[in-house]
Amino acid sequence: MHLPFPLRTHLALMAALVFGATAWATPLLRCEVTYAGSAHVLEATPVTDPYPVPAVDIGGRFWFKPVMVGQGSRVDYVKLYAYLDTRQQPLLIHEAIHLPPFQTGETAYPLTGTHHLYAGPVERELIYSCTLQGVQP
Repeated sequence: MHLPFPLRTHLALMAALVFGATAWATPLLRCEVTYAGSAHVLEATPVTDPYPVPAVDIGGRFWFKPVMVGQGSRVDYVKLYAYLDTRQQPLLIHEAIHLPPFQTGETAYPLTGTHHLYAGPVERELIYSCTLQGVQP
């Protein structure tokens, strides 16, 4: 099918707007977690069920689990968990809950600030900060 040039241009612009809006519509939680001088970047997108989200091993001493619950561009809440790895089992040392309203927009903004957590017999330090972007009203 051969379309006239102005119509093709309008269709291409509409497609770019639709796909651009789709890329912007997915919220992204990005956490930088540092332990013993080693930084890990963890990313999370919305999930409807927070329980299957795995915790990530941080240097064999801690576990960190960022969870963003929502659907599409909507974010219902963000929970961040930090665990100390012990011989028996991971021990929860920190839970942070962030509730709406969240700042909307395509640009990432600091959600948490910088946190310093200390745990274990020699007070090992875990540092994290998280940004959030892509939330729509």
